[in-house]
Amino acid sequence: MYHKEKSIPIKNSASALYNNLSVLRIAPRHLTYFTVVHANVVNMVSASWDGLNYSHRQLQSKEPNVATSTSLIMQAAFCVLPSRDLLVVTSQKGIQMYESDGSIMVYWHALDTPETPTAQAVFARGIAAVWDNYICVGISSGAILVFDVPSKGSNITLSEVLEEHKESITDMASECSGSQECIADLVSADDGGNLCVWKSGEEFQLLNKIPGFDMSCSSVKLWKGTVVAGYGTGQIRVYEAVTGILHAEVNAHARWIYSLDIAPFSGLLLSAAEDSLVRVWHLTVTPETNSVEVAHLHNECVTDTQICGAKFCDGDGYAFAVTGYDLSEIIRYTQS
Repeated sequence: MYHKEKSIPIKNSASALYNNLSVLRIAPRHLTYFTVVHANVVNMVSASWDGLNYSHRQLQSKEPNVATSTSLIMQAAFCVLPSRDLLVVTSQKGIQMYESDGSIMVYWHALDTPETPTAQAVFARGIAAVWDNYICVGISSGAILVFDVPSKGSNITLSEVLEEHKESITDMASECSGSQECIADLVSADDGGNLCVWKSGEEFQLLNKIPGFDMSCSSVKLWKGTVVAGYGTGQIRVYEAVTGILHAEVNAHARWIYSLDIAPFSGLLLSAAEDSLVRVWHLTVTPETNSVEVAHLHNECVTDTQICGAKFCDGDGYAFAVTGYDLSEIIRYTQS
């Protein structure tokens, strides 16, 4: 179903972080942007669709009044809003927002770091663009920061702080189907495996809280009102967002899941884990019977590699890309 294409080299290898790959398709220019985090650097690659031409850029972790920051980056993710695309980078010191090509930093938000080191680490992780103008970022205290982003310029403001989670945020996702009928449009996950389902707006509403099982939920997606969550147990659970009904539980991997992705137009689901496997599934949501089916379609093994990022490169799931811990390349697969 899929075959391996020529890999894209990156300047530094990928760190062992959840969801350590972000992809942005620039259709008018026939380009795809990729970002992969290595320690305190974000590797950015702009690749032509034929895979023949690519250019590299590196973004350093930044903090005010310091020439070079050593603070570790936790995540880099593209945020697509109707009016603009931004690249959001989270670290131990704060949150940076760049134009999508990494050329200009438009916003910096510092995290409250204690004067003396504490047992609780401080960092930001979990990034999602929601509705027309919001970017949500999770932090280690369990809070979610909601930023109001104008259609242009750098006048980005912190509009709300959502304090529902008690453990560090691991991942967040917005409704990716584009459907206006879905009530819920954001899901957040934490280190205890708890999920919160939100409706965005001038004030965000908590619609539902799905309890965890004291096992970290490392990656989460929201599609057609359905939450798909990957856990440290190697399991994938599929819930109805608003009611929390468990539709399916899949023993998908033998080790910790690091990344999930959904191709919104086709309902293909990608899962990747420490067990070297990337699996492709198909989700079928039937609203009339209120049921969700999960079918396994394909797997690829990246031998002896702890996979830490996997993303579809397009909305149909025609191609996907994979990163692995200590690998200095992005591996690409396309449908045969």
